[in-house]
Amino acid sequence: MTRRIAVLAHGGFPDGAKTATGVLRYADAEVVAVLDRDIAGDDPDARIADHLSGVADAPIVASSADAPEFDALVIGIAPIGGGFDETWRADVTDAIESGADVVSGLHYFLADDPEFARLAGEHDVELWDVRRPPEDVTVAEGIARELDTEIITTVGTDCSTGKMTTTRELYEAAVDRGVDAGFIPTGQTGIIIEDWGIPIDRTVSDFTAGAVERMVRERSDHDYLFVEGQGSIVHPAYSPVTLGILHGSMPDSLVLCHEAGREAIHGYEEFEIPNPGYVAELYESLAESVAPTEVVAGALNTAHLTESGADDAKARYRSQLTAPVADPIRDGVDELLEAVL
Repeated sequence: MTRRIAVLAHGGFPDGAKTATGVLRYADAEVVAVLDRDIAGDDPDARIADHLSGVADAPIVASSADAPEFDALVIGIAPIGGGFDETWRADVTDAIESGADVVSGLHYFLADDPEFARLAGEHDVELWDVRRPPEDVTVAEGIARELDTEIITTVGTDCSTGKMTTTRELYEAAVDRGVDAGFIPTGQTGIIIEDWGIPIDRTVSDFTAGAVERMVRERSDHDYLFVEGQGSIVHPAYSPVTLGILHGSMPDSLVLCHEAGREAIHGYEEFEIPNPGYVAELYESLAESVAPTEVVAGALNTAHLTESGADDAKARYRSQLTAPVADPIRDGVDELLEAVL
């Protein structure tokens, strides 16, 4: 039976709530409502379709108490640092007391919160902290390239440039073509969608490559594996997880994700994003001594641009990478998939 879920995205839907957007696009579940008190406050009749196209429609409500009946509440927004916003407490409490599970991709673990843990026990519901890694991860053996599978990893010029979306679109397009493909989820959104995975940004730094290698090994019976990237190698805070994924997955090819017009690191605006062509060369250089690879395609987020503006941005990005370029949502991924297959 399809699970009925409500997605919490207060103050961020859709652009500031990438987990919510990913769940709406790809999760095998019925979304009965999105929680965003700002939108609902401005328009009591607001709908998802008013703000995000290409996904199933449902109401946008101010609180979990206002949502249609649901089986699970998914926290679909993650502030920088992954903390818990206390203004969400009433929604989580109400969900638990109504008998719904709660799924969270925060670094703040709900199961360690005394109030939530007590209520979950009383109402016999599950608190799934997606970012809690398994306890038995260890260092990499450096064997991913030896596996009998082709590995494609998405990388980025910054965080929040569409790596999960690009990976998912490539994977689903490959499956639709009849390709024997697997998806490797490394972050909270992918893990929620796939219902398995290891949160690489929560593992001990020595074990990040090992965690990725472990997942790749577990799914190496597929002909192709699409590995969800995280962060960026030029990000002042998130570069370690990016390098761990690069070396742990030992990809045969890379797809570089970028947002058109973005010139500074998201949330760290004092740091400029280098020319994407330079960033592509940097990824290839860092991979060279472990497992040589190359950027074979570029994914460009042009959602905020007109059609003509998007065409100009893609032409510029294509010249910087000297590789095929497309916006996975606007254009589809056929051209990108040809490059990686």
